[in-house]
Amino acid sequence: MAQAVAEPRFITADELLRMPRDGIRRELIDGEIHITAPAGEEHGAIAGNLLAELGHYVRRHRLGQVYTAETGFKIRVDPDTVLCPDAAFVRRERLDEVKIGKGFRAGAPDLVVEVVSPGDSSNEVEAKVLKWLGAGCAMVIVASPFRRAASVYRSPTDVALLTEDDVIDGGDVVPGWTLSLNELFV
Repeated sequence: MAQAVAEPRFITADELLRMPRDGIRRELIDGEIHITAPAGEEHGAIAGNLLAELGHYVRRHRLGQVYTAETGFKIRVDPDTVLCPDAAFVRRERLDEVKIGKGFRAGAPDLVVEVVSPGDSSNEVEAKVLKWLGAGCAMVIVASPFRRAASVYRSPTDVALLTEDDVIDGGDVVPGWTLSLNELFV
């Protein structure tokens, strides 16, 4: 007699939101919890530098809202996917459409920043970039501390590779914002 195989039980974004705030960083990918280690000092300093520069520019020019690494963005439903970038930006026009709420922000930000950690594989980073772009993110910046370089994605095939002598340009996503990579890396 054949035994019935239990269907996998997916976690929802609402269940993730209700999980304890115990210092464990969790993301939800296709209904499954993924736990990530806390960021190291270099990672945190680079993300902080970028967040400070971007946040100051965005506030001064009233362009929208900048978010920290603790913010979850629900980019897929059934099964749910909630990702937490190292930094993110949402344009003011989109904030006017959907006000800031208590739960996870629905949809992808306009700009996402991911800082590569020593334990991140290139496949993991690429998969995350593709998830962001597939969810509608207009620009993904991947900063690589050990290469002292960054990749700026506008699509899976439109990628600018920048060295520490180059400048990130916000283009039409964050108009007028630029950041020299040699100011980003510590």
